[in-house]
Amino acid sequence: MIRIVLFACLALVVVSCNNNNESISQVEVPIASTFDWNAANVYFLLTDRFNNGDLTNDNLVPRNEKTDKLRGFEGGDFKGIQQKIEQDYFTDLGINAIWLTPIFEQIEGGVDEGSGFTYAYHGYWAKDWTAVEPSYGTLEEFKELVQAAHRKDIRILLDVVINHTGPVTATDPLWPEDWVRTGPTCTYRDQETAMTCTLTSNLPDIRTDSNIEVELPDLLVNKWKEEGRYEQEVKELETFFEKSQLPRTPVNYIIKWVTDYARETGIDGFRIDTVKHVEESVWTTFIEQSRKAYNQWKSNNPELMIHDDEFFILGELYGYYAAGGRNYAFNESQVDYFDSGYDAMINFGFKEDARKVYSTLFADYNRIRIKLNEEKEGSPVTFMNYISSHDDGQPFDPLRENPIDAGSKLLLTPGISQVYYGDETARKLQADGVQGDANLRTKMNWDEIDQMVLAHWQKLGQFRRNHPAVGAGRAIPLEYTGPGSLSARFYNKNGVVDDVIIGAGLPDSDITIDITKVFKTQKQLRNAYTGDLLTIKNGKVTTQVTEGLVLLEIVDE
Repeated sequence: MIRIVLFACLALVVVSCNNNNESISQVEVPIASTFDWNAANVYFLLTDRFNNGDLTNDNLVPRNEKTDKLRGFEGGDFKGIQQKIEQDYFTDLGINAIWLTPIFEQIEGGVDEGSGFTYAYHGYWAKDWTAVEPSYGTLEEFKELVQAAHRKDIRILLDVVINHTGPVTATDPLWPEDWVRTGPTCTYRDQETAMTCTLTSNLPDIRTDSNIEVELPDLLVNKWKEEGRYEQEVKELETFFEKSQLPRTPVNYIIKWVTDYARETGIDGFRIDTVKHVEESVWTTFIEQSRKAYNQWKSNNPELMIHDDEFFILGELYGYYAAGGRNYAFNESQVDYFDSGYDAMINFGFKEDARKVYSTLFADYNRIRIKLNEEKEGSPVTFMNYISSHDDGQPFDPLRENPIDAGSKLLLTPGISQVYYGDETARKLQADGVQGDANLRTKMNWDEIDQMVLAHWQKLGQFRRNHPAVGAGRAIPLEYTGPGSLSARFYNKNGVVDDVIIGAGLPDSDITIDITKVFKTQKQLRNAYTGDLLTIKNGKVTTQVTEGLVLLEIVDE
């Protein structure tokens, strides 16, 4: 059972129905019904760094040692995120899913990582998977955040870690030897040396490979007894192991604790950390149990459901490049983690590919999307693109010298788009006096937002959200001889048909476009970037290219 431990609009989008260049009357489809994970626009944030909505939880946990700059807790919390949800910040940005870093209770102490003394503000150093980090808020507040997002047709992805605990500190003891290993450090020579090892010298690795049943560690038993919930936790474990028929191995305890978040909060999916460090069979079990837990939540809360989709599983397989297909290479061996139940993987290749010209970028990613959909019959999968992230030290445009172009490339390329907090506001990924990855995790720049940049990302984000064809459609180049890219994208899935024309990297001037291969019966289109209504004459429209873009959609006539 997840517990908190206390210390002292419905819009309409119009879509076209001539996916095969045939004349079919247009239909109206609610935004929510057009959602497709393959085309999602996901906002990734660090809870602690986004927005402080509740000052009373800032110092609940005694973390008083001086840290290096931006390596301690800064106050961001669930209420701060919910405030922005309810203020329509994400809706205006065209976001239809939010990914939060892990919310488990973190170790109390800190460590010197080489870049400076650090506390677990980021959420990746679990102390107790069954409790929520008090600095972020309470479990009830997290549930309220989830429901607030759902009321806006926004889904929630929760980041989870099952392969390591937090570091050992003066206040955070080592887990028992039958639960964790403390060496050797991973060398990545092959799959084995990426799994039966520790990521760093002081990050105890859960024995996910162990088939030996173990007892609860004393550190949790004593903690739960002090908090008055030992009997309840043990009762739930008995029920879980009896129902699942899983052995009481270290990782299966953690699977129970983590899947409780799907069972109790109604989140829509997991983003799974460090995929390559865990055995495929464990992932198969974890994903099966996650989906069972989510189905239990749906059964218990039919009045709160906003969709009937399956629980979504996104993986962080470090170094995975979607252009290579489903497999991940460990030197000579190949592993298909999608076979374990993953729906998507983060694409580490996009930030380099984003340097390509638009025509090449879009064509390449159309091929990648088709390949992953067709590579294994009956098992279509997808990928998530990003330009910056919390642990990628070589982001695209770190100083935000061209955030307009960065936004156009990320949000108009096929696949899932991941907007990292501050991409849309030109938050620089560098700060004075800050070392290492803390540069990537500066506080959200609410007082220094570049409004022109934000407006650009809002227009593109809303276009992507309203049109699943952008991320998941079949792309066809249109006749065009100038610089840049001009293409149509066609989408037809589950009764939703959506056609758009996208121009990117074009010269900023008037352009005349032959639209007859896409729109047969319409009399009027809209350039969604400028908002201009365009009259079709002799199968063509003329419109203004702005910031290199033309985004054509049909309008309700």
